[in-house]
Amino acid sequence: MAHSLSHPLGAPPQCSTSVRHDPVNCLLQRWVGFNGFEKRLVNLQRKRDGFLQDLIDEVRQNKINNSSTKQRKTIIEALLSLQEIEPEYYTDDIIKGIVLLMFTAGTHTSWLTMEWAVSLLLNHPEALQKARTEIDNHVGPGQLLEDSDLSKLRYLHCIINETLRLFPVGPLLLPHFSSEDCVVDGFNIPRGTTLLVNAWAIHRDPNSWDEPTRFKPERFEGVEGAREGFKFIPFGVGRRACPGAALAIRVIGLALGTLIQCFEWERVEPELVDLSEGSGPTLPKAKPLEAMYRPRPSMISLLSQL
Repeated sequence: MAHSLSHPLGAPPQCSTSVRHDPVNCLLQRWVGFNGFEKRLVNLQRKRDGFLQDLIDEVRQNKINNSSTKQRKTIIEALLSLQEIEPEYYTDDIIKGIVLLMFTAGTHTSWLTMEWAVSLLLNHPEALQKARTEIDNHVGPGQLLEDSDLSKLRYLHCIINETLRLFPVGPLLLPHFSSEDCVVDGFNIPRGTTLLVNAWAIHRDPNSWDEPTRFKPERFEGVEGAREGFKFIPFGVGRRACPGAALAIRVIGLALGTLIQCFEWERVEPELVDLSEGSGPTLPKAKPLEAMYRPRPSMISLLSQL
């Protein structure tokens, strides 16, 4: 085995003392750094860290210069306030990690949800038209949808909720950990057990939902908070629920609503868009969405000014 892996790429590289006599580890070290990949990752991390640190320093300086108390704070301002109280915990590195998590976790799951939503709307043009009519009725002519308009767009929120019900981007939520022995629905759960909640199955339970596999946004009309107990949990529930749920709903609503308002959408083929699910922890589409779109005549003038 040592002979077969010793020198497949030429002379073996120099290894650290701990792995000097292990040809497999030597080969792995060479693979990781192959073609400058490792170096590029290090440079990317350095640039990303510098960007986030500059952002924190800028907010910190603005906070010093503008000592007057504002009613609304940014996330970084709130974290810097916590840093003053617990500096040993809320270090700059911790703050950068939280901000980075918001960028990565929020953007990926949000665009996945929008991809599913547009796919569903292309298969149900009547829902797409109903959402467009709602937006046109509540947003003035020649004006672009704004964040302040979202509270009026009830049907748009129904579409988002129905998309999250059918295709939750976290189908098993995040793993939970039992801190004590407990009994759940008659099952003994020992302390230290890792638990997964199958939100995908809960959202399609025929005992809880009428026509559970059908796309029907109207089912959420008049539902306060769209929760109805524990049968709708795309973001989890309770103290361990996703802290970015409200932000995600607003971002998706603004982006999806703008796409509906500004463009006409059609399927590439006469057949319905394939809604097969791919594999992975965030439930991607098996086949990425392809769609045709064009600016709506009433929005061409506005779009040309952007």
